Amino acid sequence: MQQRSSQFLTVGSTRIHAVCEGEGPLVILVHGFPESWYSWRHQLSALAEAGYRAVAIDLRGYGRSSKFLDSEYYLIKSVVEDIVGVVRALGASSAVVVGHDWGAMIAWTAAWLHPEIFRGVVGLAIPFSGRGLIALPGSPFGERSPEDIHKELAGPDQQFYQDYFGSLAPAIREFEEDSGGWIRDVLWAFSGESMKAAGLSGLLDLPQVDIIRASALSIPFGARMRDKMHAPADLPVWLRTDDLEFYTQEFERSGMIGPFSYYRSIQKSWEQLASHDGTQLRPPAMFIGGECDVTTGWGLEAIDRVGEFVPNYVGSHILSGCGHWIQQERPEEVNELVLRFMRELV
Repeated sequence: MQQRSSQFLTVGSTRIHAVCEGEGPLVILVHGFPESWYSWRHQLSALAEAGYRAVAIDLRGYGRSSKFLDSEYYLIKSVVEDIVGVVRALGASSAVVVGHDWGAMIAWTAAWLHPEIFRGVVGLAIPFSGRGLIALPGSPFGERSPEDIHKELAGPDQQFYQDYFGSLAPAIREFEEDSGGWIRDVLWAFSGESMKAAGLSGLLDLPQVDIIRASALSIPFGARMRDKMHAPADLPVWLRTDDLEFYTQEFERSGMIGPFSYYRSIQKSWEQLASHDGTQLRPPAMFIGGECDVTTGWGLEAIDRVGEFVPNYVGSHILSGCGHWIQQERPEEVNELVLRFMRELV
């Protein structure tokens, strides 16, 4: 096994914590919410042993990277510039970028805006969604304003989870009431095991708006998100007690203002990307989704139409029975797919 190291990179005025393993062509791994570099623990060694320099970062606002109070610091172009800066700080001229959840939104956008730097991109859980960042039913590529589509999806007397998170105070209060329990419930609620237990193993064939309104993704005004999430006593086999403790300790130290601020910035990020609307993403690209992943369900139209915007698309892979936490639920399959993608890059 190759030696794993931790370092801090200076990217403009931002400190980025990076965990690195291996030598060779550079691969940047970008995590989602509520996660950290640690969500790529199974991929770091696999990439390193295959001859790549794998680097998993903490996004700004997370873990040991810089924290900012102003939500303007979490606009998509600022975060993308962090990823560009990481490549340069590591002394490289190019990289492949792999992202999950929010990391997928950032990875897709980085490759979209900077094809001269990112020679390939892999998105997990969320397909390429253009200026919308995250494909939603009725707005696969950001055709509609997030402010408008969110209200429609949540339905009357409810708030879409992205707006709930973006309001900061209620979501932060809910987290601080029981940080470990909150993390546990979120990781359970969107896992493949949870969806199958709820009878949603055929999630991709169901009406997606109905799922949004009935689930923890829509919060009645005055209620908590956690009121609709109830994890069992036993953890899923892919989530050990040590893993849960790591995430809990990370967020107890760093707080949730940064992570929730990404959601607070979605509308302005959509506006920021207006000039790029309809332009193509040029680098080779691949998507990995889960059969029991809600965000894969929302993105079905974007997946079907991806060829309109990504001319060098090499395929979509939907993992049977897998939920939202794809690289943790199915590490071997993800490693195999990512390595195959890497080998086939010109």
